[in-house]
This record gives sequence, C-alpha cells and structure tokens, in this order.
Amino acid sequence: MPKKKKAVKAAAPKKAKAAKSKVKKSAKPKAKKAPKALKPKVKKALKAAKALNPKALKVLKAAKALKPKMKKALKAAKALKPSAKKAAKAKAKKAPKALVPAVEQAAEMLGSEVVFEGPLFHVVRDRLIEPGGKLATRDVVRHNGSAVILAVDNTKSKRDPWIVVERQYRHAAGRFLWELPAGKLEPGEDPLLGAQRELAEETGYRAKKWKPLVEYYASPGFVSESMKVFVAEGLTAGDTNMDEDEQIAFRLVKLSEILKMIENGAILDGKTLSAVLLYARKMAGKHGK
Repeated sequence: MPKKKKAVKAAAPKKAKAAKSKVKKSAKPKAKKAPKALKPKVKKALKAAKALNPKALKVLKAAKALKPKMKKALKAAKALKPSAKKAAKAKAKKAPKALVPAVEQAAEMLGSEVVFEGPLFHVVRDRLIEPGGKLATRDVVRHNGSAVILAVDNTKSKRDPWIVVERQYRHAAGRFLWELPAGKLEPGEDPLLGAQRELAEETGYRAKKWKPLVEYYASPGFVSESMKVFVAEGLTAGDTNMDEDEQIAFRLVKLSEILKMIENGAILDGKTLSAVLLYARKMAGKHGK
C-alpha cells in the first residue's frame, strides 16, 4: 500500500505539470493572436503621434519665439500711451490759441503821440503792452487805406482778357513802375466808391460790374495801410481827371503778357503782383486749365 500511494503522489505532480503546460500552451496562441490584430492600429497610432510631434514642437517653438515679440509689442504700446496723451494735450493746448479771434489779442495802449504829419499819412509813436505781455514802443505810419482796381476787358476773350495797367515814376523806388490803377481812400470813404472814383480819375474808364478780389496789408510791420482790390468788368472809356502831381500813362495789356512781364521781372509793384497772380489762378480754375 505505501508504494501505490507514492506512485500516485508521484504521478499527481506530473499530471498537474502537464495540465499547467497545456493551459500555458493554449493561452499562448490566444495571447499571440491578439497583438497581431492590434498591431496595425497601434502602428498607425504611433506613426500619427510621431508625425504630430514635429508639428507640435514647431508650434511650441513658434509660440516661444513669439513671446518676446509680444512682450516687446506690449511694452511699446505702453510706452506710446504717454506720448499719445502728451500729443493730444499739446493739440488741445494749441487749438484754442489758433481759434482765438484777433480782437481778444489786441494790444493794451499806454500812450500815443504824433511825431510827423503829412498830406498822405502821419506817423505816431505808440507805447503799448503787446498780446504776449511785452512792453514796447512802436513807430507806425497811419494811413487811411487804398483801393486797387483790376480793370478787365473780356469782350474779345474770356480766357485771356485785356487788363488796364499804368506806368508812372515812383520816387521811393527811384524808377518807373508798371502798376494797376490805385489810390488813397478819404477818411471814412467806402472802399468800393473809392475804387470807382480812382479808376475814373486815372484812366477815364468806368465799369458796370464790380466785385472784391482780396484785401491785404502791404507792410504790416510799420504801415497800417490796408489794400482792398476790386475786379471791374464791363468797361466803357471816358475822360481822365488826374491830380496835378500825377503823370500817369496807361494802356491795356493781355493777361498772358502781364504774366510774362511778371516772370521776367518787369513788374515789381506788390499790389499788381498779388492781384494779377491771384486773378490768373482763379481764371485758370474757372476754365479748367
């Protein structure tokens, strides 16, 4: 009996080992088969992951590279804010000065005396406080103002009309000058009436149509004279009535010829230069030249 038990005992482990090996063998094929089915999907997933890695890295690198630039841009924007504010404040400060009417910036007169009295003008010495607060003494030639006439005959040509010009000796300039008709206004005289009077007296012409062209100061540094320029059209000839001290020769010249004279330096009179050039510019705009 003991020998049989031992034989049974000895056979049991062998059977158990054989069973285990069978289980392992039966399990191995299943384990081997499962990965084969999964391998293609896993490989694809790995490839996709690998393919994404460089792009992801590039994106990350680009983001990192942008950070400093973004920081710089933000700093620059922050730095601009104060300057933008300063610019806005500067504009706000400048604007009111430009918009202030001249009346509000008039000088404060402290005293005035006449130092010369003549038939055409007088000279005064003014003591004043200027708009900037500066205490000053100024010698000023006081003048009633003048009327200037750009007399136009456009019956033959609208684009290149004839203009009435005068030639007379000017002692202050020491030479003869070509000029437009002009004259001093009487105290309180209406500028248009003064222009009509001067044209008739110096040239004999009268005009049906009158319109203002421009007003300017010939030398505002020390002369108060204002020059008011009128355009006169629809001319009719008549007799002159010059003053005894006036020796004036006049004639009609085409606008194109006067412009050539200006270019060649043959016309030096300020009122003639200003009025003719402005009139020519307006004519060019009107006729689309």
